[in-house]
Amino acid sequence: MRVIPVMDVRQGQVVHALRGEREHYRPVTSILTDSAEPRAVAAAFRDKLGLSEVYVADLDAIQAAHSGRWALSTRHREVLTSLAYQEGLHLLVDAAATDVPSALEVLATGASQVVIGAETLTAWEAVLALPAALPAGRLVFSLDMRAGQVLSRCPQLAALSPLVALESLARAGWREVILLDLGRVGTGAGVDRALIAAARERLPDLALLIGGGIRDRDELHDLQALGVAAALIATALHQGRVTAEDIAALKRDP
Repeated sequence: MRVIPVMDVRQGQVVHALRGEREHYRPVTSILTDSAEPRAVAAAFRDKLGLSEVYVADLDAIQAAHSGRWALSTRHREVLTSLAYQEGLHLLVDAAATDVPSALEVLATGASQVVIGAETLTAWEAVLALPAALPAGRLVFSLDMRAGQVLSRCPQLAALSPLVALESLARAGWREVILLDLGRVGTGAGVDRALIAAARERLPDLALLIGGGIRDRDELHDLQALGVAAALIATALHQGRVTAEDIAALKRDP
């Protein structure tokens, strides 16, 4: 199972995400680095934890999408390009892309994969068509939730249960899907194990990436035992509840 550190970036700084309440996010404090600058945080993930794959959420682009005026900021475009090309990091980027043109714009920054997030979607049909238009290996869908309910601007998607949404995505050709409960983010409250187990049983060929509330190394081992493809994690890394030694042990015991 891969461990993928998360950086939520707003106005050029990495912020501490908590329960999806973005108006309250503040620059991150971490035992890994004294800086909240994205390059410094990403370098700490790589150099101190041995992690070269990073999930980046561009909160400015996500907020802009909610206002109906999506755009990648010049500042964040430069940050992504620097991380991808100068630092050689594998980036999964959620910048509120919802269709082929916006997805291609994100990939042009050097991102290895573009994340299509349920939260900012407005057209379900476009999402079902994306795997046929772009290489599957460059796409990841994020099934954003709150308290077990799908969170989306798209009424069709919001009306589905998480498992039904996952089935629809799998039929459309999506290979990797993030299960992200925003209400759990930053809390250390633990993941929805029942939902993950049900999804793994019903859709064993779908690669699941789990984010939101991952508590500690024991929970990472539990997720690995469930057959999860990757764990998205931030707070537990910054607080030292998951260490380089824990990550190394996870790789030794597949």
